[in-house]
Amino acid sequence: MVKIAYFSVTGQVRRFVKKLDLPSFEITDFSQSDVDDSFILVVPTYEPDITYPADEFLEDYSDKCRGILGSGNRNFGDEFVYTAKDLAKKYNLPMLYSFEFNGTQEDVANVLEIITKIK
Repeated sequence: MVKIAYFSVTGQVRRFVKKLDLPSFEITDFSQSDVDDSFILVVPTYEPDITYPADEFLEDYSDKCRGILGSGNRNFGDEFVYTAKDLAKKYNLPMLYSFEFNGTQEDVANVLEIITKIK
């Protein structure tokens, strides 16, 4: 099964990933063995000067990334999950799903279903 790589600033993304109950690692504290297999990246929405570790991680490992999930706040309108959208475009990866804050149980169920379809 695909692993979950994530970057979390306030803990919202970390809380969402824990709800998935899947193998995961935080990109600020990973080892080379964590990225031997394919993964899905989960990122929050912040300015690039805050989320640059996620961008740098994808520079090295985008070939193993199967898609991106974005967390954000719908109050920001068109800028909702822009970090995930920007990274997906930059690295030519699919934007798999977006959710608010640390997600709902429905978001968890939707993401788990998406993950089962990824090779």
